[in-house]
Amino acid sequence: MTAIERKVKHWRKNVWGEMLSEFFGTFVLILFGDGVVGLVVAGMYGSGRADEIFAAGGDWMIIGWGWGLAVAFGVYVAGGVSGAHLNPAVTLGHAFKGLVEWKKVIPYWIAQTVGAFLGALVVYIEYYQSIDMLNEANGVTRASEGGLDTFSIFATFPAEAAGGTWGVPLFDQILGTFLLVFLIYALIDNKNVGFGGLAKISPFVVGLIVVAVGISFGTNAGYAINPARDFGPRLFAWFAGWGPNAFPGPGNYWWIPIIGPLIGGAIAPFAYVWIIEKTLSAQTEEESTTVEDDS
Repeated sequence: MTAIERKVKHWRKNVWGEMLSEFFGTFVLILFGDGVVGLVVAGMYGSGRADEIFAAGGDWMIIGWGWGLAVAFGVYVAGGVSGAHLNPAVTLGHAFKGLVEWKKVIPYWIAQTVGAFLGALVVYIEYYQSIDMLNEANGVTRASEGGLDTFSIFATFPAEAAGGTWGVPLFDQILGTFLLVFLIYALIDNKNVGFGGLAKISPFVVGLIVVAVGISFGTNAGYAINPARDFGPRLFAWFAGWGPNAFPGPGNYWWIPIIGPLIGGAIAPFAYVWIIEKTLSAQTEEESTTVEDDS
């Protein structure tokens, strides 16, 4: 083994290898996630072929399932190396729960955000012609208010139904991310409903969690539930000409998909321990005591 090969091997064994895993897993997540929104917004709407599908709400189901598959495949990519957080809120929750060292939190966040940024770039290359054609057909520019439609390919903004304030979207992001992280703990907890020998299908179950959150709570704020997923593509969109639609966003929205998910992700591990883990421990202790008494 050459000196270069030894250095590369050492590099892959420490946090840099885990960062690479988080980077590429999040990159794959955004390729499929933003890609499916690009298909719906720039592909189907832009082509004028979407009326029958979307009249029945099919667009939301396509996006919901597309994001679920995006998460599943991203987890498959990175799961064996870093655990496939792909989300700063998950990383933060894992740090509070003792599943990842605190010194790795910021490096993971950086890797996730860079992966999301570059994933958005690739989606843009795929769809930029359709984006420009759709904007031109609607008589809008990327940076105008009408440009929010094509901006939605990359990042989120509050729906009119949210009332134009940050309160409902913030709650939406806290709730959605809390559910995501809480259910991940339920999934990986072998004392509860952990998959054990069926671990190979667990990424799809994580994807189903995202589908469930999206189709249940997604309309108010686009269910980012992931600071890197929103901020990385949002930053790219700002560079690509969406200007105020990206930063500060409608109603100065840009910070909501960052702070909300981090709050939800931080609460989830404490809630899971208090509600589920301590209950399981108490039941286990009771069963052990009963067995000892019987013997």
